[in-house]
Formats: sequence, structure tokens, C-alpha cells
Amino acid sequence: MDQAEQLRNIIKAGGGTHSRPLARVITVTSGKGGVGKSNTAINLAIQFRKMGQRVIILDADFGLANIEIMFGAVPKHNLCDLIYQGKSIKEIITWGPMDVGFISGGSGIAGLSNLSRDYLIYIINNLAELDSIADVIIVDTGAGISDAVLEFLVASGEILLVTTPEPTSITDSYSLLKALGRHSRFSAEMTQVKVIANKVEDKADGERLFEKLDTVVGKYLKIPITYLGAIPQDTQLSKAVMQQMPISLKSPTAKSAVAYETIAAKLMNKELSKSVPKRGMAAFFSHIVTGKIL
Repeated sequence: MDQAEQLRNIIKAGGGTHSRPLARVITVTSGKGGVGKSNTAINLAIQFRKMGQRVIILDADFGLANIEIMFGAVPKHNLCDLIYQGKSIKEIITWGPMDVGFISGGSGIAGLSNLSRDYLIYIINNLAELDSIADVIIVDTGAGISDAVLEFLVASGEILLVTTPEPTSITDSYSLLKALGRHSRFSAEMTQVKVIANKVEDKADGERLFEKLDTVVGKYLKIPITYLGAIPQDTQLSKAVMQQMPISLKSPTAKSAVAYETIAAKLMNKELSKSVPKRGMAAFFSHIVTGKIL
């Protein structure tokens, strides 16, 4: 039995009526830093929890600690401890506000492809347990078009691209999509890219931003993108960030919190979510390692 077949069996573990539940994996990314990507990941997680969903955030922004800073919690362990120290998946989860789970990526994922077959299967088996712990797993990538970011994006069936009206943000968002489209393992048919316009003046401002991006993407790239919604400029959000609290908890009626609630509800709409591919974490990481959807 080769490695791919063993990983495929992990993904299908249980079989029949006892087959493993699959979590919905949503990857949040951006073409540049400072556009509110991590803030979006955390506030959507809070809104999903308010809807009764079990949520875990995987902080894959290596070298930075945006999620834990905004959570106001320092994790004792990270993904490296699972990979190299034998910790279980439950031991590396830090529980934050409203019982949103958080896993610090450390730099562990970068070395996955160099592990032995047996150990790799052990790691994937552990990661697959997240499917029974969470309904939704939000992967917060680094910003930009590094190889690590692109590996996460090509493995994801659902990408939320956060951008702002700044010309450099729109340009960098286009560059990210261009790099994604050129990746040898990217599949436009298997991937949904949804755009969130952040730090806009009003609803119309967000729509104009998307139209600009959609026009150039439609002309030069073969990647369909859809508009998910906008988050307005909000001084209350800035104050919440300074106080290390998600705006969705600190001021639930603030205009930015209401906007996050609207976007989360749209993502959870039963009719719209039917078309979302549920791969689960085992398939997600197996794709990163093996280069194929199992």
C-alpha cells in the first residue's frame, strides 16, 4: 500500500454510517499585510460560534502572532509540538473567547514533506481528529504570494480574499490570484474565491472595489471570483484591536461587527453552502503533502 492510499484510508476512516465527519475548511488570505485579514478570521469565528458552530482557527501566518495577540492568550504548544514532540491534537489547542479553538502553526507545516511515510501518516491521522472537534476550521495564512501561502491556497476549496480600497491592496490581490492561477496544482473548478472588501467608506465603496478587481481578473485570469460583502471603517473596531478583543464580542452592535455577522450568515446560508466542498483537515493537509486531492 503506497502513501497516498494509506492517507486516503485515513480520510475515509470509519466507513459506512460511522464515517468520519468532515469539517468545513475556510482559508483567509490577502495580497499584502495590514488589510485586516487576521481580524476577519477571528470575527468570523466569533460569529460562527454565535450560530452554534464549533470553530477552530489555525494560525498559519508563520513568524507572526496576530491571532494569539488578538485573542489575548499565549498558547503553550503549537503544531511543531504535535509534529516533533509527540503532543496530541487536543493538547495543542488553546481555547479562547466563546470557546473558539486556536492552533499556532509555528513553522511546523513547512517540514511536513520531509517526514518519513509512517510518521507523516501519524501526523495526518492526528490532524484528521479536528474534523470531529470542529464544524468549521479557519486557516489564517500569511499575506502575500510566498510558496507557503500558495500551498495552503491550492489545498483549500474555499478562499476568502481580504482587500481594501488602497490601490496597492487591489494590485497585490490581483498578483496573489495570478500566482495562484499559475500554480501547477490549482484547480479553478475545485476552488471558490470569495472577496471581502475591508475598511470601506460604505456599501457602494465596497462594490466599486470588487468591480475593479473583478474586471481585471476577468480580463487576464481564468479564476472566477465572487463578492461576499464589505466591512466599513469603524473607530470602535480600532479601539477593540488595541484592547485585544474581537469587535464582535466587545461591541456587537458596532457597524463593523454587524457587517461580520452579515458575512458569516451569508457563508452559512444553507442554499449557498451546499456547493461548498467539504474536504476536512485530513484531505487538506494530505493535498499539501502529496500534491493531490485524495
